[in-house]
Amino acid sequence: MQQDSSTAVAPSHPPKLKELAATAICGNDITSSCLYVSALAIIYAGQYAWIALLMVGGVLFLFRSIYGEVVGALPLNGGAYNALLNTTSKATASLAACLTLLSYMATAVISASEAMHYVHHLWAGLPIVLATIILLAVFMGLTIMGIGESSVVAIIIFITHISTLTLLVLVGFIYLFGHGFDTLALNYSQPLKGSIWQALFFGFAAAMLGISGFESSANFVEEQAPGVFSKTLRNMWLAVTIFNPLTAFLAIAIIPMAAVAENQTALLAYLGEVAGGQWLAILVSVNAALVLSGAVLTSYVGMTGLVQRMTLDRCLPQFLLKMNKKGSPYLIIISFFLLCVSILFITRGDIGALAGVYTISFLSVMALFGLGNILLKFRRNRLPRPVRASALVLFVAIVAVLAALVGNALLNPAYVWVFLKYFIPTVSVVFIMLYRIELLIFLTYLVRQIERKIKKRLPINSRKIIRLIHAIRAQQFVFFTRGDNIANINKVMRYIVENEHTNRLKIVNVLREGEVPPKRLMHEVEVLDLAYPELEVDFIVMKGHFGPELVQELSRKWGIPKNFMFIGSPGDHFPYSLQQMGGVRLVI
Repeated sequence: MQQDSSTAVAPSHPPKLKELAATAICGNDITSSCLYVSALAIIYAGQYAWIALLMVGGVLFLFRSIYGEVVGALPLNGGAYNALLNTTSKATASLAACLTLLSYMATAVISASEAMHYVHHLWAGLPIVLATIILLAVFMGLTIMGIGESSVVAIIIFITHISTLTLLVLVGFIYLFGHGFDTLALNYSQPLKGSIWQALFFGFAAAMLGISGFESSANFVEEQAPGVFSKTLRNMWLAVTIFNPLTAFLAIAIIPMAAVAENQTALLAYLGEVAGGQWLAILVSVNAALVLSGAVLTSYVGMTGLVQRMTLDRCLPQFLLKMNKKGSPYLIIISFFLLCVSILFITRGDIGALAGVYTISFLSVMALFGLGNILLKFRRNRLPRPVRASALVLFVAIVAVLAALVGNALLNPAYVWVFLKYFIPTVSVVFIMLYRIELLIFLTYLVRQIERKIKKRLPINSRKIIRLIHAIRAQQFVFFTRGDNIANINKVMRYIVENEHTNRLKIVNVLREGEVPPKRLMHEVEVLDLAYPELEVDFIVMKGHFGPELVQELSRKWGIPKNFMFIGSPGDHFPYSLQQMGGVRLVI
């Protein structure tokens, strides 16, 4: 046992994003969906497309409370990864992270390419692939400059987009009431390919792709001011539920069904041309290029928050954490840009090939977030949270997402294979990092066998590998105990042995004035120390007040990152949120 005391220094925090900036960053992605999802829904659901899009709005309403509960209880960057990391194993959380990364990568490339296709409608001589790379590079630079600077660009794009959509809807209804409902009646007289239920099912499955971006806010929640996250969810839901069904309804009411398929790639621009003239078509096309570019920024910001968190948790190489003077992890951002460009060249600009990656990965992330909420209820029920999603909400939301996954797989069976071609290499890199100790031990065995046979030391010899293993395991972890019983301490030690690469654990008991050291707990820790020979356990008792200042001071003093510090699930009377605690993790 050790005695310790410390003087705390309050951590400083950079300015947080307010409602408009945070909404704009994630909203550009989700609101850009109306540029393509209306046409998709009409192709599969025909004249009932607007109903399918309203159904999507209903599902999104359910996910507001699901996301609100999880992120309200665990207000840390990482989205589904963070939810599963604090409720299950690191390997399970990493699967969700890989799916999210694929979704962001596909979204960035698709959005950039589609934006340049809209520009190509205005300027036929534009080299689309080169322009796509330049656009990706521009937003790489903006993100490296810092999230505050990039949010200004996002706000301008977002306001322009919402204004353009509002104008399009107003002009559309003026045209509709001025020219009558003959086209609407004609389209409603058209026969469906199957039953109305089949049309609604496949229309709903296709339209679910229009809510990509809803998960992005959870990936940079730490950069948002208090109370902003729930407002971003509300704002995104309102925008999607209002504009997507309205634009689909206007397209059905104004454009003959056959013309919808012919103008699928730029349906809203064509709608603007019919309802308002060439000026509105040009305005919609320019706006489309801008907001799709904004969706690229969403991918950069969301991906940066997620990869930063994964790297801090040693799921990815540590060199990625290097920062510039603006505090941006520029190596993460540059790496994402290079991956996007490589995919663009590999697919030769074929957006259809990336659509499979985007479809399955995004919908899988939504389903996993629902799973994270269920686990949060069972394993972290004492954790305070601003809202709670009911069991019925969870059931309906998860079933709806799984139905959309099945529907898209039935519509495009080839998407599953394309997804696996990208998913397997991605998850392999992360799992190599997660199981690198076991892989290094196996490599040591192989190298020793070779050394014995040739009786010569190799450039990469077994001693160097063993030193590397010791260096990885030297990272210390901390568990703050309130005087837990032996069963809880055992859970902590078992979790660390199974999920973390370390052989050193500090168990810290913080006592208030007048409290005495828990002798029984000290004895129990000694017993468990013998039961886990792979761990070197230090039991430390210190006087003080347990809170963010103490965590910050001990992190600085011991050189242990705060995400390597664990606590049990705090109850309603704990005066601090997890966000205030600086990213400590929950383990029991």
